[in-house]
Amino acid sequence: MTSGNVAGILLAAGEGSRLGRPKALIELGGRSLVRRGIALLHDGGASPVIVVSGATGPLGTQLADTGASGGGPSAISVHNPDWRSGMGSSLAVGLAAVPAECAAAVLVLADQPLVGPDAVRRLIGAHAGGASVAVACYDGRPRNPVLIGREHWPEVIGLAVGDVGARPFLRAHRDLVTEVECGDTGRPDDIDTPEDLARIESLLAGTTSFPT
Repeated sequence: MTSGNVAGILLAAGEGSRLGRPKALIELGGRSLVRRGIALLHDGGASPVIVVSGATGPLGTQLADTGASGGGPSAISVHNPDWRSGMGSSLAVGLAAVPAECAAAVLVLADQPLVGPDAVRRLIGAHAGGASVAVACYDGRPRNPVLIGREHWPEVIGLAVGDVGARPFLRAHRDLVTEVECGDTGRPDDIDTPEDLARIESLLAGTTSFPT
């Protein structure tokens, strides 16, 4: 068994170049993607939740009303001043902000609002059962979220250069990865373009069916 809290890290630093605006503050159903990501991690059992901002600037003001006084889950907001270098630097900033008592962290991308909290919960359960690295899979295909134990963070950071996150580490250590099927909990669809956004809005509104 593995002990220690599992933190949640929401990577929300990108500028959304193909979308034409930063993704973090896009609203779906009255909630921004960043708030949806915070709720996802919180509802999945991650604590604390850390948000890494970038293109939007520091998110302290935008997140100020997500705490207890605002009726939503709280989050620690950290800013990556080097966000233009890519996801790797944001991952390093997020991991550096995790409190020492946390034994692992679940990594979530802000632009995947169809991922469900049960995926986070299952990864944390896999860690409690002894997995030091766990990846959510959808119909057998590894995607996000990803859980990584603290003992691996130095190598994860060392390999996360440019616009990549934990992928180089995962490819180099396939023997460590516990795959966790999450196809029944949601979907890992990305919002990269206006067309992606429109499609996901339709899915959330129930006007388009989720394909099986």
